[in-house]
Amino acid sequence: MPGANKQMDNGGTESLPAGLYVVATPIGNLRDMTLRAIDTLRSVALIACEDTRVTKTLLVHHGIHTPTFSYHDHNTERAGAKIAAEIASGKAVALVSDAGTPLLSDPGFVLVRDLVAAGHAVTPIPGASALTTALMGAGLATDRVLFAGFLPPKSSARRTELSELSSIAATLVFYESPRRLSETLADMAELLGGDRACTVARELTKRFEEWRRGTLHELADHYAQADTPKGEVVLVVAPPDKNHSAWDDAALEMALREALPQMSVKDAATLVAARSGMPKKEVYARALALKSESPGA
Repeated sequence: MPGANKQMDNGGTESLPAGLYVVATPIGNLRDMTLRAIDTLRSVALIACEDTRVTKTLLVHHGIHTPTFSYHDHNTERAGAKIAAEIASGKAVALVSDAGTPLLSDPGFVLVRDLVAAGHAVTPIPGASALTTALMGAGLATDRVLFAGFLPPKSSARRTELSELSSIAATLVFYESPRRLSETLADMAELLGGDRACTVARELTKRFEEWRRGTLHELADHYAQADTPKGEVVLVVAPPDKNHSAWDDAALEMALREALPQMSVKDAATLVAARSGMPKKEVYARALALKSESPGA
């Protein structure tokens, strides 16, 4: 095949077919690199990087000399066209992010979608990921998991999204900025339920790796008083307790009557639905009924 490169596999030499190779790289410790990933990055014609300066450190560490160029959120159209053209000419191109597995809250989705639609081969080269690393050490259920990525930075949008996730019967995984950790945990304690178990995993695989476990209330209180932490953070939140969330009509009505004088019907329903685990539409209908019964409504 024109432009094909060579790759060592089990001691033999094989051609590396044209296409995109989505390569996972370490999230911290540079030794968390698979042999297949090293072979692939040595064998492709080009490496598309989120930040070439970051990737260069990894390449130098592993003795990889393949040319690099930038592919990030701000040049997807131009850089994507370059990648497609290189692959169409018979070359193998790798895609890496700054750390971990590309496409997981990192650039790459549009590129993969377009290349697949054009009939080009896309080959994942699996490896390190903050998502799976956090799940491995969190000590929470992994049979059903929802990865929610980064929550919105603005409080109102973040709270809306959390309320929508509150009743999902799955372990929830979030990426978060350390600067927003305290306020995010406070919102989670209110909207997901303060007694839900949570693990805060910080600086995974790095020198100052830290794991802190507790309820959302406990963790929110801790980070409200602690100095702002440094490094990347993953939050793993346990599923809602089905037994705990089974409120009766009296408990639902009491909670709504307490909330309605302080906020809108929509916000009261959102809050109580999150706390109870009941369907938001059902709680909203009950809140409307109670509001209409109130004098002056």
